[in-house]
Amino acid sequence: MSTQKISSNVTLTTLLNIKQRGEKFACLTAYDACFASILCEAGVEVLLVGDSLGMVLQGHDSTLPVTMNDMIYHMQCVKRGNRGALLMADLPFMSYASESQTLENAAALMRAGANIVKLEGGAWIANTTRLLAERGIPVCAHMGLTPQSVNRIGGFHVQGRDPEQAQSIVEEAQLLQEAGASVLLLECVPKILAKTVTEGLQIPVIGIGAGPDTTAQIMVLHDVLGVSPITPKFVKNFLVDSKNGIPGAIESYVKAVKERTFPAEEHCFD
Repeated sequence: MSTQKISSNVTLTTLLNIKQRGEKFACLTAYDACFASILCEAGVEVLLVGDSLGMVLQGHDSTLPVTMNDMIYHMQCVKRGNRGALLMADLPFMSYASESQTLENAAALMRAGANIVKLEGGAWIANTTRLLAERGIPVCAHMGLTPQSVNRIGGFHVQGRDPEQAQSIVEEAQLLQEAGASVLLLECVPKILAKTVTEGLQIPVIGIGAGPDTTAQIMVLHDVLGVSPITPKFVKNFLVDSKNGIPGAIESYVKAVKERTFPAEEHCFD
């Protein structure tokens, strides 16, 4: 399967149809217009303006310092460079602590260009998910390792290895789908758990460090290009073997996701 430029605007229906056909789609983070355009040319269906920018752009040791102003600015930049991908934006730390705050901040991201907003949490974000979905704001629920909760969970560790915790993730994923989530993102969970969750849901599941059986894969752009200061187990540098620089690396990533050669066994957690 060869990668190609996105030929028409990607929508949530596009992603749902991909899942129903048993195919895969590719996602990457983007923070500016130039890279947004390159990613679209390579066939990346979903661009995430992630609060990961706090670590890879701003030099923080977590995502917690990222503000709404940061997110709006970078979403506006990515929107200008977008060529048909679905645009997802993170609601940053403590930006959805109350109902009014959630609606105001989600609306601001949508006005800046987002097609869907992402928020971290399990059952406790079900009401927030319902609140947004009922008002026409699509939601991606982020479960497993949730970086905004790094202080509570004691660091960046694999989640769901304990059978009780794994069962909770399965049940809460179902709850969030019922609450109106359009997409689920699973980060750093055992591959068998991700497979169980993906097969049990109607909505697409995006994985990062979650094995090969999710509907899609997402990575931080800087990880794909091998320029991040840290290299987690689930990361692969696609630039090192590229014969066409950065565009070639992105095309290789998209091809590997769609052909199911990435993530390989060495990128997965048991």
